[in-house]
Amino acid sequence: MSKLEDISVGTLHGIGKVKVNAYAAAGVHSLYDLLYYFPRAYENRANVVELKDTPSDGKCATILTVATEPRVANIKRGMSLLKFRAFDDSAVCEITYFNQNYLKDKFPIGSTFRFYGKVERQKNKYTMTSPAAEPYVEGIPLPPFASVYRLSEGLSQKQVAQNVADALALAGTLLEDHMPQQVRERFDLCDLYSALCEIHNPTSYESLAAAKKRLIFDEFFLFAVGLKVSGKKIERFTAPKMANTDTKPLLSLLPYSLTEAQKRTVADIARDLGGNEPMSRIVVGDVGCGKTICATAAIYIAVKNGYQAALMAPTEILANQHYNDLCPLLSRLGISCALLTGSVTAAKKKKIYAAMQAEDKDIRLDVVIGTQALLSDGAEFIAPGLVITDEQHRFGVNQRALLAEKNKHTHVLVMSATPIPRSLALVMYGDLKMSKIDEMPPGRQRVDTFLVDESYHERLDGFIRKNVDGGGQVYVVCPAVDEQENEDGELAMSDISIFGEELQTFALEQYQNTQKPTLKAAVQYADELEGRLAGYSVAFVHGKMKAADKDNVMRRFAAGEIQILVSTTVIEVGVNVPTACLMIVENAERFGLSQLHQLRGRVGRGDKKSYCVLVNGAKGGKLGDTAQQRLKTMCDCYNGFDIAEQDLKLRGPGDFLALSGNASIRQSGTLTFRLADMCQDTDLMNAAFASAHELVESDPSLSSHALLHRATERMFTMRSDIIS
Repeated sequence: MSKLEDISVGTLHGIGKVKVNAYAAAGVHSLYDLLYYFPRAYENRANVVELKDTPSDGKCATILTVATEPRVANIKRGMSLLKFRAFDDSAVCEITYFNQNYLKDKFPIGSTFRFYGKVERQKNKYTMTSPAAEPYVEGIPLPPFASVYRLSEGLSQKQVAQNVADALALAGTLLEDHMPQQVRERFDLCDLYSALCEIHNPTSYESLAAAKKRLIFDEFFLFAVGLKVSGKKIERFTAPKMANTDTKPLLSLLPYSLTEAQKRTVADIARDLGGNEPMSRIVVGDVGCGKTICATAAIYIAVKNGYQAALMAPTEILANQHYNDLCPLLSRLGISCALLTGSVTAAKKKKIYAAMQAEDKDIRLDVVIGTQALLSDGAEFIAPGLVITDEQHRFGVNQRALLAEKNKHTHVLVMSATPIPRSLALVMYGDLKMSKIDEMPPGRQRVDTFLVDESYHERLDGFIRKNVDGGGQVYVVCPAVDEQENEDGELAMSDISIFGEELQTFALEQYQNTQKPTLKAAVQYADELEGRLAGYSVAFVHGKMKAADKDNVMRRFAAGEIQILVSTTVIEVGVNVPTACLMIVENAERFGLSQLHQLRGRVGRGDKKSYCVLVNGAKGGKLGDTAQQRLKTMCDCYNGFDIAEQDLKLRGPGDFLALSGNASIRQSGTLTFRLADMCQDTDLMNAAFASAHELVESDPSLSSHALLHRATERMFTMRSDIIS
């Protein structure tokens, strides 16, 4: 029997090549796609009112009888009107349709329809423009709800509704429910066919809620199964069991004691490395909480047990910093390190590759710290034992998987300095065990945070001088690199008046969607500051610069040669300059909460009192409600995990990740669910993940759940040899 995903929508009656292309533009190719092309909204047409009782501020349903013959008038070239009158016991209504002459014979005098649309009233005159109309027969109920679909050019609501109805009719014989019966019964879930019928054509609010519950659970459950199966596949690789997990020789060299959270994390890592299965763990913690020393403990254990370790960072700046911090410490323990980045010369890379693969332990490299250069051909370990990725949210699943794939028989540790809400962590890192560092080392101070508008720039210049004169350094972060990112082409607000009244609402929406505030640009702003702050050393750095140039600027800033650094968010992660005590973020409304928190974490790392100033760059200083709430949260809250929860609520998971540096988390390439909402549906998500994990633990290859296996493959758009 053919699978629904293998049957083109073109097989349905009334869908030719043009409609096939129209559906393709909407992402619908097969009958399966059409069944999951869910309505974006519903119109409740069951609440029928008389004309005299129609509300003035919204759409409604009313049952009217046609009183006059529909007549067509051509008002100008390419435009016609079809008009007729209809009535009920309370009043008469004039009904108009634009460019729909084919409806002339659909409304014979004396026929009765349920009309749905906006009723306009002027004195005792009622009018409706292009209402939806359904023939009404006394005693035969009409559907209470009408589905509203997102449309691409060439599709109509009526067309989609009819095609969905035809697809559902076929699905009645072809659709098989992939959800195990015991799971459905445990969580009181309706069957899949009933859920699809109700989501497209709900018969009541209760039935719609039941359908959504099943389909939302489905999305979370399939996703969790896919993550868990992928994790099980990784776990099937052997990784060395490390007998010596004592980290005291390393920790005794530190000039400080670990926090309790760090001790717990090191214990988690040691237990994993000494266990029978490969470690697959993420360390999540706030900026400056001390994740790196926990990773260093993992490196120490791996090397002392005769294996090699790799640490991959997202930028050369961060890779260099890790190398400069870790190499001196590890060398005191007899552990050799090398730095491998894109800017390393070909000759030096060749030497590093040879040392990575040396059989002689006396010349073999123990640890390689680098960027994505670690993924290049030639960067192969002879005795791989541990793979670490830092700032995990900057990579995404695929790059982490590539590094692990190159070193199959290794333990895997990842780190993220973006505190992740628990709900999002389940989705992003469902295949990893988590260690959470939720306390800061002693001495880390709170960075006082303030929100100001553009009028404060003169005072800010004085504040910059004060901090620099006191021996501090200053970051100024801009959202753009240069002024070319502030291109025109926007619709001026005053131009809206050229549109007729009917189009002004549309024009206003277009204006609001395209109008951009002028963004502060790092290159030009650095020039401005040099002029305004004569006598102070100012420089800029941004992601479009060559790696060597960026590193040179950051080295000079860290050495104190540069007092004021104007930057894009390239300095968001990893940069450690203890004398930096003032962070100014221009156009702060353009950033997400978690990103602002990352930037704030660049200061307050030494003994100087530190500040973060958020500059509202919105036109006229007027912020939207969400932006206002977001920036107020930054001023009032200093706990990264609390901030992350609030950011997720305000922005949603897609924007949260995009503004945290990674909008491509899921293996299928996106974090977008059709119906599920990680903020609103946390109970269903937790239940689905727990149930999925139980099932995969009992059947790791899904050999007893063929339909579930196929549905999971489909969701992840993976080959069967990836999820198998």
